[in-house]
Amino acid sequence: MKLVFVHGWSVTSTDTYGELPQALAKLARPELKLDIQHIHLGRYISFNDEVTLEDISIAFEAARLIELGDDKFSVITHSTGGPVIRTWLERYYGNSLINVPLNHLIMLAPANHGSALAQIGKSRVSRLKAWFDGVEPGKRVLDWLELGSDGQHALNLNWLRHGFSEAGIFPFVLTGEAIDPSLYDYMNSYTAEPGSDGVVRSAAANMNFTYINLTQEIELTCMGVEGDCVSRLTLAEHKVPVQKCAFEIISRASHSQNIMGIMASVTRKNASKKRAVSSILECLSVGNSSQYAAVSKAMVLRTDKVKKKQRHSILVVRVTDELGHKVTDFDLYLLSGPDFSPGQLPKGFMLDKQKNSQNGNCITLYLDTNKLLSVSEGKIGFKIVPRPDKGFSYYQTAEYHCESNQVGLLIKPDQTTLVDIVLRRHIHQETFTLINTDDVRPFDSLKGYKLPK
Repeated sequence: MKLVFVHGWSVTSTDTYGELPQALAKLARPELKLDIQHIHLGRYISFNDEVTLEDISIAFEAARLIELGDDKFSVITHSTGGPVIRTWLERYYGNSLINVPLNHLIMLAPANHGSALAQIGKSRVSRLKAWFDGVEPGKRVLDWLELGSDGQHALNLNWLRHGFSEAGIFPFVLTGEAIDPSLYDYMNSYTAEPGSDGVVRSAAANMNFTYINLTQEIELTCMGVEGDCVSRLTLAEHKVPVQKCAFEIISRASHSQNIMGIMASVTRKNASKKRAVSSILECLSVGNSSQYAAVSKAMVLRTDKVKKKQRHSILVVRVTDELGHKVTDFDLYLLSGPDFSPGQLPKGFMLDKQKNSQNGNCITLYLDTNKLLSVSEGKIGFKIVPRPDKGFSYYQTAEYHCESNQVGLLIKPDQTTLVDIVLRRHIHQETFTLINTDDVRPFDSLKGYKLPK
């Protein structure tokens, strides 16, 4: 088996792998016949601001053809290496997975749904010990990594439709939730978040996620929390990936560095005692759908033991109108209880919220899952108050109310839920009129409306 390692995007040294490649070669069963290769992305890119994730995936394809030709291979990625290979997979084989030369995709601590750290600015990110050895990141890739980016949205929606096992591809996600004290940045609490490895939240790594589309109705309904007449948001789509992705949270594993790092802390001496190593070998042994299902089940059982009672979820809400315009000025409220009131949400349910700096129509909420799953009658909803709310082109407030005991369909432990809210764009009837040429009144006198300045 040819095994390729793809590191995180800001790494320039293979030291980031620790001794994991050598450990796998030593501990793997003879029948696996591991042939370890390294593809150094650093040979193809400089970490300047113009390099995109797609650029790196194209560079990977060039390197693959040089090193492997048409040979089948498996890949182990770390951090942003996961989205890099997923981008490569979608770009070159998205319409025909049956032809892909990839067997196993094992993603360690992948930022599949981004990282909260990406927004703090590339100069500060490069100084964080929890990131990658102080190497300055490129801005375009950092933009992709920001929570709720358009690039993530498009790539993750494509993932929904693929049945990987049928094509002989077996994806896995292994991530940690330990915080290495030596990596903690006292100026940034994200490096010590619960449910995170110091850089990537477990829910952001997990490729088991939910997509829902809420579309605003035309008619007004008296359903507001105070009896107001607002538009209703109806559930137009509810999707999960065609295939569940094997997912495991590794005990006492942080994102990076050689003390607790999920990859860099592995040595030939300690490898036999490392859960990440044994899980990787378990992944590489999978050769068919039934074996994949068995390994997935075992990972769930181990994760439940690690997690015990503490669970977290991510909610990514994106607001557009039916014409495709991004709605960037809005207030979003979570509702719960019998009367769908924001005041009935449990104290401390919201751990963090972050609006995307590149496209202000997207906000990401980090939530305490257990508290939300305990809401009265299992009811949860959204209220969106968009602006402008008057003028020639405007929007109206809208609400979504789920059915009783359906909160678990929207909020799932250690997972991300992507929510697209599509609003009706209202165009005032006076925006365009046909008038008699004898009517010489100025436009701004028509029925008391003034043209926008």
